[in-house]
Amino acid sequence: MAVTAADVKKLREMTGAGMMDCKKALTETDCDFDAAIEFLRKKGLATAEKKAGRIAAEGVVATVISDDSKTATIIEVNSESDFVAKNDVFTGYVASLAKQINDNDYANMDAFKAAKSDIDPTATVEDHHKAMIAKIGENLTIRRFEKVSGDVVVSYIHMGGKIGVLVNAECDAPNDNIKEAMKNIAMQIAAMNPSFVKREEISEAELAKEKEIIVDSSLADPASLPKPLLNALFDEAKANIVAEYAEDGNKGWTKEDADIFDEKKAEGNLNFLFNFLSDKGVQVLRDLAATHKDEYLANKIFAGLVEGRFSKHLKEICLVDQTYVKAENKESVKQYVEKVAKDNGVNFALKSFVRFETGEGLEKKNEDFAAEVAKQMA
Repeated sequence: MAVTAADVKKLREMTGAGMMDCKKALTETDCDFDAAIEFLRKKGLATAEKKAGRIAAEGVVATVISDDSKTATIIEVNSESDFVAKNDVFTGYVASLAKQINDNDYANMDAFKAAKSDIDPTATVEDHHKAMIAKIGENLTIRRFEKVSGDVVVSYIHMGGKIGVLVNAECDAPNDNIKEAMKNIAMQIAAMNPSFVKREEISEAELAKEKEIIVDSSLADPASLPKPLLNALFDEAKANIVAEYAEDGNKGWTKEDADIFDEKKAEGNLNFLFNFLSDKGVQVLRDLAATHKDEYLANKIFAGLVEGRFSKHLKEICLVDQTYVKAENKESVKQYVEKVAKDNGVNFALKSFVRFETGEGLEKKNEDFAAEVAKQMA
């Protein structure tokens, strides 16, 4: 049977595959559309496998929420290029995946991929995904998803899908004011990227690890050490002059760095000393400070410095301790939530949040826009 232009057009509309691929599929199957679709899907699988080794670090984050605002899903699907990430076919596909997850219960990604696709019930999610790879022409990766449920859930999408946030709260009578407040908090999460809702969520082991990091980073920044400790380091470095710096560390300066110290001290400019010391001269001070770690921890001034930095760090990583970005009086997120609860006469407390940022931790290809367009045209 002869393949007509109308047949090719119809098959393209049904599958989204390329014109020549559709013509070949119809020719091979004697214009049997079901067989032609199967032919293209099989070809799509082969094409997807060939492209699977390519890095997919662009893409989009999408969210969907149930009509009662009690269940929501966030998903990240990656593409190779930003060009595809902005394509309506791609974004529509991602939205459909989010809806399927939100309407069903899947234990994990494997269970989701093995399920029947809501878009094409004759295929699994994974098989349909591979067909989408063939249709769009780039490697696509369903990277992660998370589904949350609670008294009330809101979502926020930032920068056209580069960042997505879900906020889950406990509330006995959620209303539009509560949802608006939660949307504001979701914007805060997108911008400030906290790690926890509150300090109580952080385990003792994690707290100890974070504090150890603060201690070590303080030792690695000798310029910020309390003056009595820093002056003692200067004396120690000068007392162990070396001819030249060794690769495996030193306990003293070279004469050149010692002379720079004497010069700046005589000028009364020790505050600028670190701008003039050699890199290895500064490293000597770091190494010496590290050898005095236990001694410094027993020092009240150093201990206070560490506690101050630790407290500041916790404020940065814990959502309720952060300064609410839209507040005029520098109130915290916790104070903002309490005010909203009081103004609306409800019990209202933040329970959890999820924040996805497209391509977090993935290697990205450097490819200019003109090259992207040329590749798509090809």
